[in-house]
Amino acid sequence: MAAEPTKNNLTAMNARDHMSTPFFDTAEMGALAHLYRGEMYRSKVWRTRLDTTTNWAVATTGLALSLTFSNPENSPLPLVLVGLLVLVFLGIEARRYRYFDIWRTRVRLLEVCFYAPILRGEGVRVDNNWHQVLADDYTNLHFHISYWEALGRRLRRNYAWILLILGISYMGKIIIHPTALTTWQELWRRATIGPIPGKIALAIGVGFYVALFLFAIITLKQQHAAGRVGEVDEHEDPTLKLGIQV
Repeated sequence: MAAEPTKNNLTAMNARDHMSTPFFDTAEMGALAHLYRGEMYRSKVWRTRLDTTTNWAVATTGLALSLTFSNPENSPLPLVLVGLLVLVFLGIEARRYRYFDIWRTRVRLLEVCFYAPILRGEGVRVDNNWHQVLADDYTNLHFHISYWEALGRRLRRNYAWILLILGISYMGKIIIHPTALTTWQELWRRATIGPIPGKIALAIGVGFYVALFLFAIITLKQQHAAGRVGEVDEHEDPTLKLGIQV
């Protein structure tokens, strides 16, 4: 009767299987380390660009609040105009976020699939084919997130609060300036914007915020969208098949 394999034998068998897996030599390991540093630098640069756009939105919001509330007679219209400008900043930032996500995904992939096994004492592991996925990502540059998902993420994390402040400030302005409201007719009169009656203007504002809320909820469930530069990719992003949360 053949003897059952001992624990040492199983360890040796696993070691031989691991050695048969392709691995990187010292020079290639150094190149991967430099690659990680380069991708980290890229992600930091695009992270800074995201912060710049947000700073523009915050600065213009502060300017609009100062102009509107500096005098009781001032019009609340700057808050509406700045709200439209903030939407433009949101669109720009969503586009930048898609590029930032490219470098962020690569950094995360290297951290989880290259460095994490080394830190666990397992050596370089390529059994989940991460090196091929990364190579294909360099060969065929593509976005890992759709524009709408990027728009929803930036809206939920930053711009929802800025737009909420603008909306509350607008309502506060027409309620308290130049004097406190006493009748509904006065509210409609103060909410009037040029030829647009107050009731319609307020209805448009409420509809706008409801649409933003629904958009934020809908895109919250869209966590696996991917798109290629110049075209729409309907296939699942290969980086997501590795089970990495990025």
